[in-house]
Amino acid sequence: MRPRPPVKGRGIFSGTGVIIVGLTATLAALIFPVWSYADRSGTTANVLSDQTVATQYGPLSALDKDFVTRVRLAGLWELPAGQQAEEKGTTAAVRTAGQHLIDGHTFLDERVRDVAARLGLPLPNQPNAQQQQWLATLNAAQGVDFDRKFANILRLAHGKVFTVVAQVRATTQNSLVRALADDANTTVLDHIKVLEATGYVDFAALARDMAASSTPAPTTSPAASAPFADPGQVVPLNPSVSPTYSLPPPASSPPPSTQP
Repeated sequence: MRPRPPVKGRGIFSGTGVIIVGLTATLAALIFPVWSYADRSGTTANVLSDQTVATQYGPLSALDKDFVTRVRLAGLWELPAGQQAEEKGTTAAVRTAGQHLIDGHTFLDERVRDVAARLGLPLPNQPNAQQQQWLATLNAAQGVDFDRKFANILRLAHGKVFTVVAQVRATTQNSLVRALADDANTTVLDHIKVLEATGYVDFAALARDMAASSTPAPTTSPAASAPFADPGQVVPLNPSVSPTYSLPPPASSPPPSTQP
């Protein structure tokens, strides 16, 4: 049988088609990411940009705002917890830890109210639901049971906030928030040490609780779980502070309060 002569141009057109298909696929791959992400509001970069606002002290992120709120909330429940420890603690170490909480959060509360007023941020005037539950637990406890619960509940809470302070200090672009993080770091570390000095901290249970509750730091401010007041109208904390106790060295002295 005579072999069929090759069709002219088939090899050329076949090769050209492969090239065209390849170029088309490459072009589509280049265009697709642009189409996928252009004008989309759900991307991380856009979300972070939308949640960061400009201030005269530098950009203020969602994490910065959340941190300022947390500092205020910490004082709203840890200060009365410290007062309970002074009154109900069965050992000198527990009563000393309570005094540190009172003095440290009195100092931080003045600082955070000043920072919030300058940045135009609202602040809560009562503890959140979890913090109220912790206070109720301490209210019901007596004797050594109180000492143990006081040391472990407060140590767990301080361990959680300590990691947030570190992240804020490492990432914030706002000078007021940076200075507040310095002061919070000094105070929180002091509280961790005096709580551990009570001898009641269960470190094994603490490690389990920290691991179980470990979650990424929020990129948005949490929904308000307590009533808020406009800056400048925040109710200050007015505890009875012993004049003989020396505060942990702050990163900066609190400026004169502008609050009424």
